[in-house]
Order: sequence, then C-alpha cells, then structure tokens
Amino acid sequence: MPVNADGLPETATPAPPPGLVTVGRYDEGPGYAVNRPQGADSWLFTWTTDGHGLLTQGAAGARADAGDLVVLGPGVPHRYQVGPGARHWRFWWAHCQARPSWTAWLSPYAVGDGLYVVAPVPATLHDRMATAFARMLSDARWPGGGAQPPGSPVDSASPAVPNGPIAVAHGTAAQELALCSLEEIVLLASAAARPLPARPGVDARVSRAEALIAADPAAAHTVRSLAEGVALSPSRFAHLFTEQLGRSPMRALREARLRHAARLLEATDLPVERVAVASGFASPFHFNRVFRERHGTPPGAYRALCRRVPAVTDSPIGLTAGSGHRCEGTGQLP
Repeated sequence: MPVNADGLPETATPAPPPGLVTVGRYDEGPGYAVNRPQGADSWLFTWTTDGHGLLTQGAAGARADAGDLVVLGPGVPHRYQVGPGARHWRFWWAHCQARPSWTAWLSPYAVGDGLYVVAPVPATLHDRMATAFARMLSDARWPGGGAQPPGSPVDSASPAVPNGPIAVAHGTAAQELALCSLEEIVLLASAAARPLPARPGVDARVSRAEALIAADPAAAHTVRSLAEGVALSPSRFAHLFTEQLGRSPMRALREARLRHAARLLEATDLPVERVAVASGFASPFHFNRVFRERHGTPPGAYRALCRRVPAVTDSPIGLTAGSGHRCEGTGQLP
C-alpha cells in the first residue's frame, strides 16, 4: 500500500471522468502529491514552468524540470509530487483523450509504461508554449452562442490566465478549440525537443513497430506486415516484441485500436458500426465485446457518458462535476 512521508496510508486521488477536457495551472509547495493506484481513463499532459516535479507511472519515472513536457497515458497506476528538495512546482496540466496523431509524435520520447518525457523544449519556444496553454484555458471557458470568442481582438489585452486557474470545456466547440491549442503544444514540443536515447534493452526495431501501430492503428497490420516493416522474420519479430514489451504485437494493436475507437466515439457522431470499421475491427460484435471488456461499458453507453454535460461549480477548494464526480481542485490534483 502506498504511504506518505508520515508512514500513513496514502489516499487515492480520483481522476476526472473520461470524455472531459480539463486544463489548469498550479503552483504547489512541498507535500503536494497525487496518487492514482488504478491510473486514469484520460491522458495527463504536464508542462513545468518553474521548480520541479517527480512523476512515476508503472515502473517508469521522470523528473520534470522547467521546460519539460511530461505525458502520462491512460490505464497505468501513477503518482506525481513536488520534487524532493524543490521549494515548489509550477506547472500547466491538461486531462483529455489524446487525438490519434499525437501518439506518433510522442512515441520517440516513450520511457515505458505509457510515460513520455518530451525534453528539453528549447527556451525559445517557452513563451509560445505558455501562450498556447493560456489560450487553451480561455477556449475551454467559451460558452459559445453569441458570446465573444476568446482570443478575438477586443480581448487581446486580457490577462494571460483569466478567471482562475482551472477550466472544464463543455460543448463541442469549446472542447475542440481547447484540443487544438493542446495539439499545438504537443507538436511544438515533440518537433523541437531531442528524442530520448533508446530505452535500455528495447530493440530499435520493436520501438519502430510500436510507432507504426500508433501512427495508423486502423490499418490492416499483421505480425507479418509489422515484421516486414522492421526487417525481421515474423517469428523473430513476434518473440522479440513480446519478450521486450510484455505483450504480443496483436495485443498492442488491439489496445491501440480501442484507444482510437474511444476517441471517435467521443468526438464524432459516427454509428458504432462505422467506428468499429474505422478503428480496424472487422466485426461489430467483436468490437462491442472487447470495448466493453476494456472500458466496462458498451460503445454506445460510453459515448452517452462522454456526451453528458455535468453541472460544474467553481469553488475555492475545487471543481465538482455532476453525478458526484470530483474533478479538479487547487492543491488536489490534476
């Protein structure tokens, strides 16, 4: 059982409900820590602007210094805190479902167990990264309708971080605008940072196969086609991939397809049968079964849950989403 510095059991911190786009900025001191033994259903993006933090996911870990973009994928136990000896940790964060293209951009920076360390981001891009995060926060608050869109000329003199440190995007327009800003952040960082050295013990050909799957999970990948893509025989490739990553190539492909399908259910109105085909599943029946095994609910119900717009109350101690879900709170999580 995880324990805190005083030797007492550490309380698990709930993650935001899947389907939300949540963004904020924290400046936390020693003692701040978030522990999720079950991981989260969404991705967590963190970008440090001062001080440093310590993040662990599964068996992987990373220190986040100023200018580092550290990303935690879904479904893996994780914990993060103000780094040992640091006076504080100031960072932007965002919880959401990653767009399918992002995994290919992030894959060169994978350190294992769904943890990505995109670092160091050159200092010449820091102001633009901060501006993109501030725009994401502003866009997430846009109610739509006749309200003035964020970032318009009349708002150009607005503070960089208006109306508090946290926002939850409601409505398709606010969510997509916020995700566009985050996409700029991921693309800028991944294109400008230096990829990490190859993971110790992980063959470069295995990493390349992972990238091929992530780039197009719906493609008709097979063990043979992936093996040909990395110049290995099918038997040698399957053995090496499974030995080094702890799962077979086809298991990794299924997980990638399920992530892609979840994104389509959240962001489009495609019928479930077309989502299945667009994600690489030939049989809607098989898709329904494996999706339910992974997410605990059928695809149609998952979409309905993601589209549900909860009432959100902004209070001094945090944000509370409808149906009793605790979402985000200053000093509580991202």
